[in-house]
Amino acid sequence: MYQVKGKWALITGAARGIGYLTAKFMAEQGCNLILHSRDLAHTEKALAEVRARGVSAVAVAADLNDLNAVKGMLQEIDDLGVDVDIVLNNAGLQIAYRTDYCATPAEDYEVSFRVNTIAPAMICYHFLPKMMAKGTGRILNTTSGIALDVCQAGYSASKAALDKITIDLGSKVEGTDVLINLTDPGWCRTDLGGAQAPNAPESAIPGITVGVFVDDGKSGRYLGAQHFTGMSLEDAVKKAEAEFDSPYGK
Repeated sequence: MYQVKGKWALITGAARGIGYLTAKFMAEQGCNLILHSRDLAHTEKALAEVRARGVSAVAVAADLNDLNAVKGMLQEIDDLGVDVDIVLNNAGLQIAYRTDYCATPAEDYEVSFRVNTIAPAMICYHFLPKMMAKGTGRILNTTSGIALDVCQAGYSASKAALDKITIDLGSKVEGTDVLINLTDPGWCRTDLGGAQAPNAPESAIPGITVGVFVDDGKSGRYLGAQHFTGMSLEDAVKKAEAEFDSPYGK
């Protein structure tokens, strides 16, 4: 199992919901954290809670809809002088639910793609070469199981694009100790998922992080968190390695 104690992880969208739970879980494993949100004030609670678990942690802020702000955040992280071995692109935006789906405005796609596709891709492109040079690292991009829902077309398409980027990048590191995979919390009762979602946010732990801990050289996998609900981290990793294969063939 990949060891995270003492390593540094960037978690986007760490102020609330799944990202917040992920930050606490990773801190419990001894991982140092860079916590992202749109405003530094939003991560004050998470920052205090993870530090109380005995790890080092800092906060950074950027609106992922502003790609210049994303560039600035990446430079700020570089200036910290630490190696980022783990990236969890958790942050995402579901912009609107369009009942009149044939009137979906272009802006739904523009904003959704900037936040859900382009920003995480920029983050991947920034850290992946460093991981490849070092010979180790983990990237997890959060996707969605949404399908056949024309009322959320911008969100759905942006996540499908992120899937494609992740799988294609994974083909370049397959068989190495640099792994890039997809994770999906499932439909949870968060600000994004809404109050009618069937799953508690806590059901995504530990599954939402299992792609960090797998240690079998396989990338491009879809690791849905709900497959691992109620399991120990160790058992979840064993299940992921045994049952979820890369999509690249033999």
